[in-house]
Amino acid sequence: MERIKGLAMIIIGASLWGLSGPMMEWTLGHSGMSVSFLLTIRLLTAGLLLIAYLKIKGKQVTRPWRQKVWARQMLIFGVVGMLGVQFSFTSAIAQSNAVIATLFQFLSPIYVILFVSIRQRFIPPAAQIIGMFVTLGGLFLLLTNGSLSGFSLSPSAVFWGIAVGFAFTFYTLYPVRLMQEWGVLLSIGWAMVVGGSTLLITNPVMMVRDFKYLFDWKITLMLLGVIIVGTVAFLLFLSSMKYISPIETSILSSFEPLTAMIVSVIWLGAVLGVWQLTGAIVMLLGVTGISIAGGRMKT
Repeated sequence: MERIKGLAMIIIGASLWGLSGPMMEWTLGHSGMSVSFLLTIRLLTAGLLLIAYLKIKGKQVTRPWRQKVWARQMLIFGVVGMLGVQFSFTSAIAQSNAVIATLFQFLSPIYVILFVSIRQRFIPPAAQIIGMFVTLGGLFLLLTNGSLSGFSLSPSAVFWGIAVGFAFTFYTLYPVRLMQEWGVLLSIGWAMVVGGSTLLITNPVMMVRDFKYLFDWKITLMLLGVIIVGTVAFLLFLSSMKYISPIETSILSSFEPLTAMIVSVIWLGAVLGVWQLTGAIVMLLGVTGISIAGGRMKT
């Protein structure tokens, strides 16, 4: 039952995260706000609400900060993990679109497999190796749209897309002990506050300049939706790690691009080139191959 619970959590969480991509794309596209402003509002609002909720429930929310070892891990998770994923993903959306940004997360299972293989000193099964090459082949088609004459995406879009994969890998693997000790809600809440505070401290002028966009009720309403949907997605995603392995978690995130693609096509009118669409399908097949091999592994 616990495994089924974990699978349900990651599938629903991944689908919600896929939905949040088009929502952020719409918000950025219909306003002039910066990525930093959007994420500062999103992270601080969601994080403070989570901590306030836990405080009302009687939790001692400041305990992780009283021990250097946990305070250090919380800071690292907040800046490198939470902010790293959020900023790279949103920047990739701003430089391309929600579908492309979400598909770039498919590099994460490859990074996870390589990291686990190096750490545990074993060679991945042949099926996983084939799956990785198939996934990279699909990524090549996605980047070039089938033309060897040049990339179909800008260098900045490729940079942030690759960064998404690395950040997502760290976000998946790093906070396991932290959450075992302090729980998912408290860990996510403080990570969001740390990430949002980092942006606020490093971009104070941006907060004053972009605050005017909150007076547009449509933008504010969508931003609230982004906060709610994204936060629930993070909670479900990380909660699932208590019941299933990191590799399975990364693999089942395949529901993200599927959701993002469907929503983007229906709502935003997004269109992928023929070879880009082929690349997306090939990436799905590659990750499926990794999934089949991963199910036979002890992780």
